[in-house]
Amino acid sequence: MKVEEAMMEDDEILNLLRPYVKEWFIKKFGTFTDPQRYAIPLIKQGKNVLISSPTGTGKTLSVFLAIIDDLFKMSEEGVLQNQIYAIYISPLRALDNDMEKNLLIPLREIYQLANEKYNISEINVGVRTSDTPANIKQKMLRSPPHILITTPESLSISLSAPKFKERLSTAKWVVVDEIHEIASSKRGAHLSLSLERLDYLVSNKTGKNLQRIGLSATISPLEEVAKFLGGYKDGKPREVEIVDARFSKPFDIRVITPKTDLIHGSAEEINNEIYETIADLVKNAKTSLIFTNTRSATERVSYKLKKLLASKNMIDLDEIEAHHSSLSREVRLNVEEKLKKGQLRVVVSSTSLELGIDIGYIDLVILLSSPKSVSRLLQRIGRAGHHITQISKGRIIVVDRDDLIECTVLAKSALDRQIDNVRIPMNPLDVLSQQLVGMSIDQKWNLDEAYELIKRSYNYNSLGWEDFMSVISYLSGKYGLENEKVFPKIWYDENEKVFGRKRGARMIYQLNSGTIPDEAKVRVMTTDGKYVGNLEEEFVEILEEGDIFILGGKTFKFLKSKGMEIIVESAEGKRPTVPEWFSEMLPLSFDSAIKVGEFREKIGKLIMDKKIDEAKKILMNEYLLEEHASNEVIRYIWEQLAYVGIIPGNKNILIEYFKDEEGWNIVFHMLFGRRANDALSRAYASILSNYLNVPVKITVTDNGFMLSYQYNEKTLNLEVINMLIKDVNPKNFRNILENAIKRTEMMRRRFRHVAQRSFMILRRYKGWERSPERMQLNAQKLLDVLLEEMPDLPIIKETLREILEDYMDIKAATKVLEWIENNQIKVNIKGPLPYPSPFAHSIVAKGFSDVVLMEDRRKLISLLHDKIMELINSSNVNINLK
Repeated sequence: MKVEEAMMEDDEILNLLRPYVKEWFIKKFGTFTDPQRYAIPLIKQGKNVLISSPTGTGKTLSVFLAIIDDLFKMSEEGVLQNQIYAIYISPLRALDNDMEKNLLIPLREIYQLANEKYNISEINVGVRTSDTPANIKQKMLRSPPHILITTPESLSISLSAPKFKERLSTAKWVVVDEIHEIASSKRGAHLSLSLERLDYLVSNKTGKNLQRIGLSATISPLEEVAKFLGGYKDGKPREVEIVDARFSKPFDIRVITPKTDLIHGSAEEINNEIYETIADLVKNAKTSLIFTNTRSATERVSYKLKKLLASKNMIDLDEIEAHHSSLSREVRLNVEEKLKKGQLRVVVSSTSLELGIDIGYIDLVILLSSPKSVSRLLQRIGRAGHHITQISKGRIIVVDRDDLIECTVLAKSALDRQIDNVRIPMNPLDVLSQQLVGMSIDQKWNLDEAYELIKRSYNYNSLGWEDFMSVISYLSGKYGLENEKVFPKIWYDENEKVFGRKRGARMIYQLNSGTIPDEAKVRVMTTDGKYVGNLEEEFVEILEEGDIFILGGKTFKFLKSKGMEIIVESAEGKRPTVPEWFSEMLPLSFDSAIKVGEFREKIGKLIMDKKIDEAKKILMNEYLLEEHASNEVIRYIWEQLAYVGIIPGNKNILIEYFKDEEGWNIVFHMLFGRRANDALSRAYASILSNYLNVPVKITVTDNGFMLSYQYNEKTLNLEVINMLIKDVNPKNFRNILENAIKRTEMMRRRFRHVAQRSFMILRRYKGWERSPERMQLNAQKLLDVLLEEMPDLPIIKETLREILEDYMDIKAATKVLEWIENNQIKVNIKGPLPYPSPFAHSIVAKGFSDVVLMEDRRKLISLLHDKIMELINSSNVNINLK
């Protein structure tokens, strides 16, 4: 339930605290923030609480102030024991180190104040992660900290450590930080089950349930996140009070558009203007944080900014740094430390500085291109003005016309407090396998009792008995996989309905548990055995046979894979089908895509009604666009209307088809985000390929997708496209998709990840360690056997679920098909067109979007635009933007 009663006054809250805690707080801060006014009384009352507010609003202090106060009170009363009372869980080890510093200083200062008048003992803090030395862990057994800082993975291992789990059984509070980051991945499902195991342990020991406290940046819907934090009891969600202070901090967000012609300006001209704009922005700021959307862009932007700002004598080279996940931990920590000390003027990051690591004072955040969701936009810009009274100032610099429309909508949605919904993975069977092995190590379990505990987790509340038993059968060896060297991890007595620990399970669990797959490079080899270079595995998994990509400035055709090696042949002169950065790109969220569709149709309607001035006024006054940017939006939408008469959005889907020198192309203008479009495109491509009996290439973007194939004897016409629309429907969609992806590179590589999490393939055991290459070869061999002989194995089922629900968005895609079937969306078909429509240009040109060919991509769009404008102008239709 959301907190709706009036906030307590500062004096009332201060009276809840010990005199010395009260004195310390007044000296240090003077007054409470809104999240603190709501949260501290609730935590003191022992309630489960979810606190959602931007960075710098004091939500972490609100939790620890209440907990520290209670611990000092226990110390005063002589009842504070040498045991763990609070467990703080964060998704990053860097956050753990940060929290230790932020906790130790207040504890030391409060203790010094209190020790003058009271006979109290100190409150101890300890960190336990995979980086913690063995001797420190041993020391924790003898003298456990009052407050334990850990990660989700270390908590799950600790729960199955025979001695240390007893230390966890005395916990009173559990605090989950950055819950928005954890909940949206399998780490969240893993943690959700660990929390239920922890609660079971604590309640058996103390007779009381854990008090759960969650800390989150801007996220929606809070009610679902609260259920994730609280879990279920007796089939109902545990009560969690929600402190909604997401908008307690003022935001200043603007979209900046280059004045250079976005169509005919060269990449160099546009880039130069963008970098000059950045220079002007950072010149007037003390510290600026610049976000890109890919690691490669972070390095490129950092390099170019250093050259530009140094040439202008604005900033010393050592005052600019890059920060992203591919850099070593030491380098990242060094950058963070410099930021805290105010030694940097500019930091360029990808996603690695989005989380709430304390990086000191930032007064400006710049986003290069769309952040792809309102939540991420608010999270990034919230890094500026690191105090609740300071304005979070953010500027979004756009790079093309689609980017302009997208960023305009996201900025307005952020200011209007319209946030996209979080996606939480449900019933992942690989995580369940792992946790069941962990549970078996703890004790013997009755099946019904174990099932009931698992269903207390939000992620598994809807888990069916059949799926639960399939995992038990797999883990206990009932599928007979010993010939494939997959051995049982638990024993299961069918008569007694009891399962327990198998010999060696503890070692397997400790050495192999966790949900984050190993990052690995894939070697690229030619057919004659020549080494070309390396690719990220994330990129390789999206390749299909025949795809053409760029590596080292040359184009190659993907033929096949073998373990951590792919075989290619030269494809010089051919158009790339997959840009090198594509796997890194963030997908536009479904909710945000819907808003972009609404926007396009809203402005389109005004243009159709000849209300250009009104459209311009709305864009400048409501969306806060500059005049030239408003003109660009209107011109872009007008060109689309003038050419095909349809603005694709939420009420209209446009399907257009045209020929080029290589064959036919069908563009589906479906503005539903890349995840949903990925699913839809594969289903339509599968049906089209079967009908034509030829390979069909897929090009996917957030705004739509294109199916392409070489000429054959069958003609593409209205009848064929209508057949496609009819043959993919909500009832057969999942089945078509599953069949389409079972033999793909993505299935092979995702299967390895799922098999690792399920302990089907072990990375480490009894002193040996398998390389990712060995594991991938093993996985591919296993997959070939299992798809033929055991397609219902839970590991196969989970691999398909992960691809369709986590990587793609089959739920949103199915909703789109239902809208089509129920005529809630009109499908408009245009073709054959002489040239693709303006909204299709970026989709058509996406194959040229590699860094190496950026100029070629711009030339293609410019050429297509000129052809379109020739046709429009010949019809004597024009528009006045003055």
